Amino acid sequence: MIHALDVDPAKFSVLVIDDEPVVLRSCCRILTKAGYRVTAILDSREGLDKALVEGFDILVVDLMMPEIDGMEILKTVKEQRPDTEVIMITGYSTVQSAVEAMKLGAVDYVSKPFNPGELSVVVRKAAEKRSLILQNRYLLEELQDKYRLDKLVGRSPGMLEVFREILKVAPTSGTVVIYGESGTGKELVARAIHFNSPRREGPFIVADCSTLAPDLLESELFGHLKGAFTGADRDHKGLFELADGGTLFLDEIANVSHEAQGKLLRVLESKEFKPVGAEKSRSVDIRLIVASNRNLTEMAARGEFREDLFYRLNVVPISIPPLRERREDIGMLAACFLDEFRAVHAKDITAFAPGALEQLTAHSWPGNVRELRNAVERLVIMAESATISREQAALVLGRGPTGASPAQDLNGLKKAKKMAREEAEGQVERAFILGALEKSDWNVSQAARDTGIQRTHLHALMKKHGIRAKRSNA
Repeated sequence: MIHALDVDPAKFSVLVIDDEPVVLRSCCRILTKAGYRVTAILDSREGLDKALVEGFDILVVDLMMPEIDGMEILKTVKEQRPDTEVIMITGYSTVQSAVEAMKLGAVDYVSKPFNPGELSVVVRKAAEKRSLILQNRYLLEELQDKYRLDKLVGRSPGMLEVFREILKVAPTSGTVVIYGESGTGKELVARAIHFNSPRREGPFIVADCSTLAPDLLESELFGHLKGAFTGADRDHKGLFELADGGTLFLDEIANVSHEAQGKLLRVLESKEFKPVGAEKSRSVDIRLIVASNRNLTEMAARGEFREDLFYRLNVVPISIPPLRERREDIGMLAACFLDEFRAVHAKDITAFAPGALEQLTAHSWPGNVRELRNAVERLVIMAESATISREQAALVLGRGPTGASPAQDLNGLKKAKKMAREEAEGQVERAFILGALEKSDWNVSQAARDTGIQRTHLHALMKKHGIRAKRSNA
């Protein structure tokens, strides 16, 4: 892989085509000395054939040649090898033609007579452009690979249905509502839809509505102009503007106020939004995907969610089953997380013992896939052998060493005590969070104030322990 601005000349192949032997030798000498892999050809027809058959990173071609001139070579190469960067060599009287060649796709030109420094700078510029293109393509392919459907793990009937629905909706522009408990992977499904859609090259913008302060939600969604309100010391682009040409994913949409819901509905219907403090509306082209761990149908029926917005959003609903309802997927997920974390933490761990998988499969997983992922990471970190045992899994899941043999030596005792201590600390932490939320009637901001914890930190702890951002009133 060539990284952005990685212009190590040895990584770039250059073909020089010029019918003047002196110029050809000069170019070859300059570029070879700089480290490029250079091929030099006098005959323009032969050079074109070689450029099309073999493919080169950079083509340096004389504009004026018999048989086939440089302009024709440029057009043909750009049609059949569009990734090749073309540099034109031109005489003084044909500079205007060289400028025209750049309009047809040439990256630059160099005028005769030229010195070694001039040619080196132009070729380096072409190499940098080529490198950036390759890097951007690699990053796009990496993102598409990461969010291909085969990266969503599952063989249960419920997950197979989710896969089918993603394949149906991804090529369209339909609005999607993803339902699922916290930790089931709603954002991953949203990303899979985006990266398998025609908008894959556009932005994918994520916002967790439960973490946005109600008084700032409108500004976060639609942006604001400098001076629009106290503290607005500069223009601020909102999420809708940032997502233009791509996908906007609003997680926990049920937490949006009725007032903000009305403004969101108007944007979806008009495809226009108005930043706070602005007089004119701005057009926007986005695909909206929302998610909720609450039943929007029931909320709309009770008047807790705008009915008109609900019908506008609920074009394609996708429901992700909780992990406890697809236990046949637990082993596959655990194996994937094991591969991930043994690489991250450089641990030589190869497998789960059968008893360990039994422990994982039997667990209720209130935090769903997120909780399973955290548990596997903890097991990998604590593991001292190549296989994760039943006893280790039992301790991490808080069941104690059920059916386990007592520690056989000092190291085993230390390990068991450490795992038990971490599990106990986790239980105390979870109980603390639940208590604070119960006391504040599940108002996250109030719970943060009462406990002296920053709101973002409290949300991180809630996610860690698989606690929903807001309890349903159903």
